[in-house]
Amino acid sequence: MKVLVALLLLLTLSIPIGVNALAPPAQVQKHALFLSSLNATRPMGYYAPNIISSLNHAGYNVTYLTDDTVTIDLLLTKMKNYTAVIWRTDSFTVKNATYWYVGEKPSDAVEQKYASDFAAGWITTSTGVVGVSIGFFTHHFGPNALEGIRLLIFVSSDGNELAPVLLAAGVTSIVFSSGAITLQFGLVDDLTATLVEFLTKGESVHNAVLDTLSPFSQGEQLNDPLDSTFGIIFWYLGDGTATIAPTIHLAPPQRVSRLP
Repeated sequence: MKVLVALLLLLTLSIPIGVNALAPPAQVQKHALFLSSLNATRPMGYYAPNIISSLNHAGYNVTYLTDDTVTIDLLLTKMKNYTAVIWRTDSFTVKNATYWYVGEKPSDAVEQKYASDFAAGWITTSTGVVGVSIGFFTHHFGPNALEGIRLLIFVSSDGNELAPVLLAAGVTSIVFSSGAITLQFGLVDDLTATLVEFLTKGESVHNAVLDTLSPFSQGEQLNDPLDSTFGIIFWYLGDGTATIAPTIHLAPPQRVSRLP
């Protein structure tokens, strides 16, 4: 009897404490970065929480930053750590060069830290908000610098100029806007929210873009007072089969019929 008890005790001690062999493996937390660089002057309203909610339901922990909390340091050191990135900004032109608003306000610290970029014309503060050019991205983001980003949605005018540079830096797939867009009236934000909803239900980048635009291609009128005819607003470069969430078979997103 004593021998049996000793054997049972020995077997018990040999099982690692705190390990459940039947427990499912822990899910890896996914992280998304949502930047709205011009939110003070072009607010997103209810579209921002809608987009965040879609990402949350797909298992993403979302970091949402607006205006001057979007910094050059963030773009250079933190952006690469996120699986999905949405950057809502706009472009402007200085001396025939295209720049994109970062959101950060000019400061002596920024000018000193990035003195060489200012000297090269890759950063400007001429509008009262820090802006960066294509040269800034090509200089700081070499091959594979952004390979951690599976999808980047770049909501801005002239996104077609910057998209190839970000793709070359390692982004798997990038959705962008061609030519000039307006952040007023909610049209682009409505399209972005619809796109994200399709993506977070498991659609590929290619299918999500087409499904977002299909109502317009079938004759639905735009509600943007500045646009009387429809032109392609979103397209993508990179891997069109890329996904950011498992497939969920739900009803398609409901598009807002009238924008504020």
